[in-house]
This record gives sequence, C-alpha cells and structure tokens, in this order.
Amino acid sequence: MSNLAHRQDDELIDGLAAKGIAYVPFFPLGGFTPLQSAALTAVSARLDAAPMSVALAWLLQRSPNTLLIPGTSSVAHLRENVTGAGLSLSEEELAELDEIGR
Repeated sequence: MSNLAHRQDDELIDGLAAKGIAYVPFFPLGGFTPLQSAALTAVSARLDAAPMSVALAWLLQRSPNTLLIPGTSSVAHLRENVTGAGLSLSEEELAELDEIGR
C-alpha cells in the first residue's frame, strides 16, 4: 500500500524506479478509510481541487514509475481522478503533503 498517509513502500518504490520497474499502489486513496488530513484539505482548498484529486496528483509526482488504477464508482469520481492526473503540485505543496505520512 502506498498513499499520502501510508508510506511503508517508499524504499521499494525508489528501488523499483531506479531499475525502471513500474509500481502500482494498492489503495492509492486510502481504501475503505479515505485519506483525510488538515494538510490535504489546506492544499486542496488553495488549488480549488478535491482532496482525492490532490492525493492522486501527489502519487503521480512522487515517482515516475507509479501507475495508478484508482477505483471509480461514479462519474464524479472519474472527474476527480482525471483532475488529479492534470494537477501540477509545487515543491512547497509536495513538501507539505509529504509531511502527512512522516
């Protein structure tokens, strides 16, 4: 599992990236307990984006070998997923979000 809050695979992800091997995170949005944090809410508000869009954007920018297959149960979720793929987070935003799982 790898997402903003659960970072136990960080070393594995970095090792795979160094070898050019893809990583597909399990429960990228927290699974049955969706990701929630004050930092995620704050960054989302500043970007005028849904928190889950920002969480996906963070994962995509976390490492170039990350392939996301987020679940989607509605058109609204699909839109959030697509929005996340199009977001570009600044270094400051990435650093703020990185603190969630540390």
